[in-house]
Amino acid sequence: MADTATTEATAADSDEIDADAFARMTGRITDAVGSVIDGKPDAVRSALVCLLAEGHLLIEDVPGVGKTMLARALAASVDATVRRIQFTPDLLPGDVTGVSVFNPLEREFEFKPGAIFANIVIADEINRSSPKTQSALLEAMEEHQVTVDGHSHPLPDPFLVVATQNPLEMEGTYALPEAQRDRFMMRISMGYPDARSEALMLRQRDTVNPLEALRAVASAAEVSRLVAWARAVHVAPTIEDYAVALAHATRAHSDLRLGASPRATLQLVRAAKVWAALDGREFVIPDDITALLVQVFAHRLIPTRAAGGSRVRSGADAVTLILERIAQSVRVPIAARP
Repeated sequence: MADTATTEATAADSDEIDADAFARMTGRITDAVGSVIDGKPDAVRSALVCLLAEGHLLIEDVPGVGKTMLARALAASVDATVRRIQFTPDLLPGDVTGVSVFNPLEREFEFKPGAIFANIVIADEINRSSPKTQSALLEAMEEHQVTVDGHSHPLPDPFLVVATQNPLEMEGTYALPEAQRDRFMMRISMGYPDARSEALMLRQRDTVNPLEALRAVASAAEVSRLVAWARAVHVAPTIEDYAVALAHATRAHSDLRLGASPRATLQLVRAAKVWAALDGREFVIPDDITALLVQVFAHRLIPTRAAGGSRVRSGADAVTLILERIAQSVRVPIAARP
């Protein structure tokens, strides 16, 4: 079995992939992560979409539901460099980006890379650090580089940040700045497992940690080829106009103080391309856009006090409801094949 996987990986590293190879490779990654995360296929698919759409993933939920487990499983399934940063109140920006240290032998400063220099970075409990430390990720997530003492240092390719955070109601957390939230392509919640999955977890994980048995099923080079394949998925002008119309509707909505940014529109279309490719299509349809609308837009929007301050529902629930209404009000185009 290992020899077969190695042979497929070698072939993928040397040749351009096709639709069958894309489905086979992404299926391997999905199965590997799914073997650790029981009963959460939607969360696994969203994580894969972020990886292949060159975005970043924010996983928000209460403690103990598998946020970090999902991040670690995705990282373990790809044969690439992985670093985990435990965000704590005393974490400094230099711990993330790196620092310049004086070398007495060479009599000059040399750069010591921080934990951000990896293909997959797990930012665990990101909202437990101060906004100053959180801001150390801004340049890295948007420009795939880090600037220290006036010198820019490129980050490896592919590059993905998977961050976890507890809801703001939890004690000892800081709200993510708007600029930081806008860097994340998608925000998802794990939710509690169903009874069957939780019972299965009790039986299977009593003495064995499934992460220990998980082995990489794709190389960094394979991931880069998967990214290139998804990037080539066709998006008709009418679909692009549909995404723009949805974004503009959020900016004009009376219940929103902050609408979706142009970056949000761009990332919505990029994510839709991967979503279509995972469904075996080489073109995007309106359903791809609407399927991702809440995950891509919701964490970027800020409701008005009247819309989000009700005790009946939280601000996040209010934003979701607003997006659902916007999706119903914007005219859906007829998808055009390439």
